[in-house]
Amino acid sequence: MMLVRAYATASQTEAVASNGKTGLKAADIANRLRSEKEKRANDKKEVPVSPLQNRLQSVHTSVLAKALFRGILYQDKNIIAINKPYGVPLHNVDGIRNSIVECLPLLAKITDGMQAGSQLHLCHSLEKENTGVLILAKTEEAAEHVQTLIRSHNVERKYFFCLLITDSLVPAYLKHNPICFARAVTVGVPVPSEGVIDIPIIEKEVTGPQPHFKMGLSPLFKVSEEGDGVTRVRSHWQAQSAVTQYRVLDSTSGCSLVELQPVTGVKNQLRVHMALALTCTILGDHKYAHWNKLAPQLGLVQSKTRYLPLHLHSRRIILPGVKGHSDITVSCPLPKYFTNTLKRLQIPLPGKE
Repeated sequence: MMLVRAYATASQTEAVASNGKTGLKAADIANRLRSEKEKRANDKKEVPVSPLQNRLQSVHTSVLAKALFRGILYQDKNIIAINKPYGVPLHNVDGIRNSIVECLPLLAKITDGMQAGSQLHLCHSLEKENTGVLILAKTEEAAEHVQTLIRSHNVERKYFFCLLITDSLVPAYLKHNPICFARAVTVGVPVPSEGVIDIPIIEKEVTGPQPHFKMGLSPLFKVSEEGDGVTRVRSHWQAQSAVTQYRVLDSTSGCSLVELQPVTGVKNQLRVHMALALTCTILGDHKYAHWNKLAPQLGLVQSKTRYLPLHLHSRRIILPGVKGHSDITVSCPLPKYFTNTLKRLQIPLPGKE
């Protein structure tokens, strides 16, 4: 009753004008409260637009297509390999207008001498924040062939990333996992310096003021109550098998340059395995890193770390040759912000491959 009186006092004039009565029905108040709650929830769900995304919105599609054309790394009669820039998604998402897919029709014409009917098709995924080699096919048959090679693990893909080392240990279920060779993390560099992470990944709902979904680990082993061993548990039916090979190339100042080779292709796999399995976050990973541990080694003001780009780069892809032809190896140079970070951390730049 007190709630009814409050709304009646605030909206008495409106109620009289609408139905000639001095008051609101309980159903009217409930509907208004519900609509206001939904509006607040929708406002919270709006994705913040970064300065880079604002600049992408102002760039014409033809300008982006020409930039992708200048960044072609390899081309033959079946495929094209381009250097995907940072911040450009494969598809139009989160209100971003410019994307790789939107540029494909014009890019196909440019690469084919502006002939009508030219097409290009995506062969694999690459996250918006990732940079590096992206394979496109000139026909649907070629795209299906490359996708089949990737699904059958016949394509070798290697990534470079800057790794932030935290002073913590690997979870117990990882240390005792018989199919995972990454044992522990110490200050400076993972020990051993190379290994295989084989832990399934599952998408989980995160509750709170802004509910969303996030990828997480779904380990097949759990620590016993006594803490002296592990037992195998039943795998979750929604968990996906995820395997990542890693190798530390160099390290200094609590950071490392690491080479990753994904055996499987689960969403956010490399970021999840590094952040949650090895407890070592990729530099600039705002999704899986704690906000105050993003880049202390760079000496940045904490408020500036939100502008750090993800340092995850698709360095090289090797496609097996067919019908007696040799393998196709496509390499991509590191972006400028990546090399600048390595210089600032005094990590030697990797040599040409």
